[in-house]
Amino acid sequence: MVPRIRPMAPGDKSAVMRILRTMPEFKPSEVTVAEKVIDSYLHDPTKSGYHILVAMIDSNVAGYICYGPTPLTKGTWDIYWLTVAPDRQRQGIASALLISAEDKIKGTKGRIILIETSSTSAYEKARSFYLHRGYEVISQIPDFYALEDDKLILRKRLI
Repeated sequence: MVPRIRPMAPGDKSAVMRILRTMPEFKPSEVTVAEKVIDSYLHDPTKSGYHILVAMIDSNVAGYICYGPTPLTKGTWDIYWLTVAPDRQRQGIASALLISAEDKIKGTKGRIILIETSSTSAYEKARSFYLHRGYEVISQIPDFYALEDDKLILRKRLI
């Protein structure tokens, strides 16, 4: 089933938070930050600096993506979070969300998308997902998040 992608609405927050809390990759502190970003977006989407899309399957939120323009740059954007409910993974939902965000970024004359992620094995599926969609690792900062947990920066050029 093809998901319907649309901007996040206030009524979607509880479902998105439930998804975030079920993902073992996300630490509680990361979920707290994600919630603050969501609240900022829901309070004023045009001034928050964030864009959030949800994927709907049968009137239920199946996943979400949060992204935004990188401050002080021309055409560079960051993807902050992309996740899909565990029971909806491997159904093309993450790809649909990413493609939708990329298309919207292209529509603003975006030229580069960056993603920061962890080097740990818990993030292997996420890294593989992005690499298969044209992203490349352009930087690695050893021991950034913790000992033996490097920060990886992935990039995709849009033009």
